[in-house]
Amino acid sequence: MKISIRDLASRCNLSVSAVSKALNNYPDISRETRALVLKTAQELGYFPNASARTLKTNRSQNLGVLFQPESISGMTHPFFSALLESFKAEAEKNGYDLTFINQNIRSGMRYLEHCRYRNVDGAIIVCADFTSQDVLALLASDIPTVAIDYPSDTASCILSENERGMYVLTSHAISLGHKKIAYLHGEECFVHQNRLKGYLRALSDAGIEIRNDYLLPSAYDNPQKAAEAFRRILSHPDRPTCIMMSDDTAATTAIQIAQSMNLTVPGDISICGYDGVRLSLMFSPILCTIKQDTESMGKEAARELIRLIENPASGPVKTITVPGALVPGESLGRIR
Repeated sequence: MKISIRDLASRCNLSVSAVSKALNNYPDISRETRALVLKTAQELGYFPNASARTLKTNRSQNLGVLFQPESISGMTHPFFSALLESFKAEAEKNGYDLTFINQNIRSGMRYLEHCRYRNVDGAIIVCADFTSQDVLALLASDIPTVAIDYPSDTASCILSENERGMYVLTSHAISLGHKKIAYLHGEECFVHQNRLKGYLRALSDAGIEIRNDYLLPSAYDNPQKAAEAFRRILSHPDRPTCIMMSDDTAATTAIQIAQSMNLTVPGDISICGYDGVRLSLMFSPILCTIKQDTESMGKEAARELIRLIENPASGPVKTITVPGALVPGESLGRIR
């Protein structure tokens, strides 16, 4: 049988108003009364009605999640799934539920309209086309928003140190004697721009010639395109000694192709990835990569979004940068 707030008030020998105030943490309710109400609610299995709570507090305790990847993996992508798991855990710890936001093609409902329809208190944009007018409309709206790896003047953002990460990775290869270092990069986006800056800066600082023929387009989280780009660079007349792939999925694909061609890794060719997902650290040889701190990124995103919702006067939107860490691995070797 469903327990109502009147049942709870009767058991506590209090008015419905007093119980409601205790549940919503009003300051004019004593600590003892609040403790009694919460203890009794737990014993009876009472849960406030979500609609009634929304009317009372003007909040739904619901966060929207915009995740619309174009990659093959979708929700199973190890970087995004780990980040979302961390975001979910921190949000739930603070009493929030999650709702995934999408575009309803049949009704013509856009992201912003879907957020309003679901009455979310705020939204996180984890993966989406940031050039889309629908995404930009959500970023510019009055709904508190946090974006992952995309800077905005109107929304807070959580950034991984992509430029520094690629600089550290390229510099590590240089320290092992590599001068012919290729980069098979992902599609044009903010992440790519910053990783490219790090790669180019590391070469420049080491006095190594920057060769455009060592820069080949590939794709994030796409083994087929990674394989095509990797085979192209292997056929280069002046083959590089080290190949930086767009991500760990691409790097493990490249290692498998090299091994199928009887090339040893790192003996004949060194290969690096990016992301530091769990499987890449179990692969043989263990991948040399940059491990992104998905746990901190998800946790910081949830904390920042809740700050914007619950304390809008606490300050403007923020840019929070989360560092990664070099995993030396075994797939990058010293030049003999």
